[in-house]
Amino acid sequence: MLFQIKSCLKFLWNSKNEHAVHSPFVFNLITKCFYDKKPKPEYEVLKNYRNSLLANKNTIEVTDFGAGSKVFKSNTRQIAKIAKTAGIIPKRAELLFRITNYFQPATILEIGTSLGLATSALALANPKASIITLEGCPNTRTIAKNQLQLFNCDNVNCVETDFLSYLQNCQLKTANCQLIYFDGNHSKTATLDYFELLLPTITNDTVWIFDDIHWSPEMEKAWEIIKQHPKVTVTIDTFQWGLVFFRREQPKEHFVIRT
Repeated sequence: MLFQIKSCLKFLWNSKNEHAVHSPFVFNLITKCFYDKKPKPEYEVLKNYRNSLLANKNTIEVTDFGAGSKVFKSNTRQIAKIAKTAGIIPKRAELLFRITNYFQPATILEIGTSLGLATSALALANPKASIITLEGCPNTRTIAKNQLQLFNCDNVNCVETDFLSYLQNCQLKTANCQLIYFDGNHSKTATLDYFELLLPTITNDTVWIFDDIHWSPEMEKAWEIIKQHPKVTVTIDTFQWGLVFFRREQPKEHFVIRT
């Protein structure tokens, strides 16, 4: 906790708003997307999706997996508590909706479904997109699949899998995932493994979003390595997320932006 407080204070000291940004691409993203305060009808759907989970007092066995599909933690938890403590918060869900709606990616990959709170934001933002979301725990994956169907998010394929095995075995080179949301394993090793495995999918318009880049010292180290990768041109640190772009026409530049 102390580390996160120090990281937050450092972020607030270094962060800027749109007035300090000279890149037209980033300036437009900030002003037309990040800082878009207009109400959206989809926000009400996201709210109802969350509230239906918060009202669910049933318990399920939750299983987390380590490397090689080995179970390293299993416990019984109430669905409402998972939604309250482990899911994306409403403000971030709305921002994820805006980012996805702004870029309109045709193909989306989410690593870490949980109960589908973030998944619903991705699905509602572009109903025409083809979305694959990966979840290791069979019970949370079942809840998410049912919830997404209940709220007519019919463009989502929920896959129960170990993340690393899936990325190693599937033919992602042909998928060209235009937006990837990394929210599955907040460790340096796993984050960098996913990063390297997914590099063959990038195009000039690819958008990657890494969650919890300041969660721990090792996640900050992973973020610094990603920023310095030669294929990465533009990054945006919003404290909770790190956005990564591979636009060849952009000079390499790193932004720290308040949202």
